[in-house]
Amino acid sequence: MSRFWSPVVETLTPYVPGEQPRMAGLIKLNTNENPYPPSPKVAEAIAAEMGTLRLYPEPTGHVLRAAVAARYGVGEDEVFVGNGSDEVLAHAFQALLKHERPLLFPDITYSFYPVYCGLYGITSVEVPLDEDLRVRLSDYDRPCGGIILPNPNAPTGTALSRAEIAALLAAHPDAVVVVDEAYVDFGAESAIPLVKDHPNLLVVHTLSKSRALAGLRVGYAIGQPHLIEALVRVKDSFNSYPLDRLALVGAAAAVADEDWFTQTCAKVIASRTRLEAGLSALGFATLPSSANFLFTRHESVPGATLAAKLRERAILVRHFKRPRIENHLRITVGTDADCDRLLEALHDILRA
Repeated sequence: MSRFWSPVVETLTPYVPGEQPRMAGLIKLNTNENPYPPSPKVAEAIAAEMGTLRLYPEPTGHVLRAAVAARYGVGEDEVFVGNGSDEVLAHAFQALLKHERPLLFPDITYSFYPVYCGLYGITSVEVPLDEDLRVRLSDYDRPCGGIILPNPNAPTGTALSRAEIAALLAAHPDAVVVVDEAYVDFGAESAIPLVKDHPNLLVVHTLSKSRALAGLRVGYAIGQPHLIEALVRVKDSFNSYPLDRLALVGAAAAVADEDWFTQTCAKVIASRTRLEAGLSALGFATLPSSANFLFTRHESVPGATLAAKLRERAILVRHFKRPRIENHLRITVGTDADCDRLLEALHDILRA
């Protein structure tokens, strides 16, 4: 009964998340979840907060904003928190990236960006990655209303240096540049140290990946206070309480546990190196990754075929039916045991 829809609904093409099936013995390497549990301090903090659930959460997210500010050496007024980085990004699109000139982002990137543009009526231009599927900053040397880049990029995993981000900011002093750092903790350089000198920079993080809290739905942004105020205005016009009491204290505990965070990231990075070597031995060509996943293709077998054959073996990887990358697979780095089972399955598939 679409006659009851608002007109904009007809025009929307929603984001399609990675498959979340219920399969026995499943190895799930399709949604970039952390294979290790979060800090034990998260459960302790949540348990201690259970008696307060009759009360609304503190609307500004003070406890989490304070933890993030302490972790990165910024002011609490330079931190915004939300219900996952997707919500933080959605507010950024509405508060900072809707202008007369178009928003720029890569043609192969996080596929929620064009969805937000459709939802909020933002004019955009997709800037093609180069022949090596990397962001080429000279291609962004054009008039624009804003720029958003994931760094490392997704689904490719390739990263720009902090110096390159600084050059981009300097080239666009009158446009907001949003750097989406969902995967930065696995080997890339964060742009957060650039915030103090660049009033047009907003850096967005999620706790779903390196902090292993995908199920808690927490994200945050760091930028100068005038950018944060814009996000707060949009948030408070939409939902004053986006993070519940358990999410706030659990996320704050995760941010504060630096030792657990460092050890977990190191294990993922080591497994990524090991997995890349195993794929290379099987004839795969893999892009250099600074994320917790690999973007890879086989020299002779289509990506869709490999993804389907792996699924028959209860192993999920991500395949994108898009030009230029239709033969690639995005493979989340799991535990070493997960990676071994994946490599064994690929060996059997290729031999057959």
